[in-house]
Amino acid sequence: MEKPMLAPARLLASLKASIGEVVFGMEDGAVSIFGLVFGVAVSTSDPKAALVAGGAGAAAAAVSMMAGSYLDSESVRDARRARLDGPVDPTLERADLAEIAAALGRGGMAAADVKAVSRILARAPRSVTDLSEDLVEADDGASPLAHAWWMFVSDLFAGFTPVIPFALMPMQSARVVSLIVTTALLAALGVGRGLVAKRPVGRAMLETLTVAAAAGAAGVAVGRLLS
Repeated sequence: MEKPMLAPARLLASLKASIGEVVFGMEDGAVSIFGLVFGVAVSTSDPKAALVAGGAGAAAAAVSMMAGSYLDSESVRDARRARLDGPVDPTLERADLAEIAAALGRGGMAAADVKAVSRILARAPRSVTDLSEDLVEADDGASPLAHAWWMFVSDLFAGFTPVIPFALMPMQSARVVSLIVTTALLAALGVGRGLVAKRPVGRAMLETLTVAAAAGAAGVAVGRLLS
């Protein structure tokens, strides 16, 4: 009999399964709210205005991203179940079999062995469908609610990072501190992206900071224009 997972283990498992949502949520929250806050900060000397705008924007964005993540995860899961439970489409079966054969070939399997495996799988259409689904969209075991929760937490945390200095400091100091802490967060996020995706860390960090700089510049430009 399989032992039930303890709460900390379940939490860690859902975090690992939702690492994509965590990265996306943090990047979206930090970049979008950074641009919003600095757009407001250049148009007023009152830090409360930046605080209110940034706080409201961070909360609204986190809820929106959470809802989007939940609906996306639920749609993917439902589509997967519908395909696995439904009748096998011969046309899709042939396409799936070709995808599996191509994946085996890319993995280094000899052509003769690929053909032999393909002939065996062709006699079991349901196995072809199941295996193709696993290759394309594996079930990570996390519920849509877990994906949505991690998206909400990461987006909200990152969104409030550039906002909090405006609650604690005068405007001039808050601008500088907000810029520093947001840059540090995005640099760390870029390093994390590089390590998780096994990409050059420097390039991943530069991409993340470039996007943030563009968002900040856009916010400042619009803030000056409207003020």
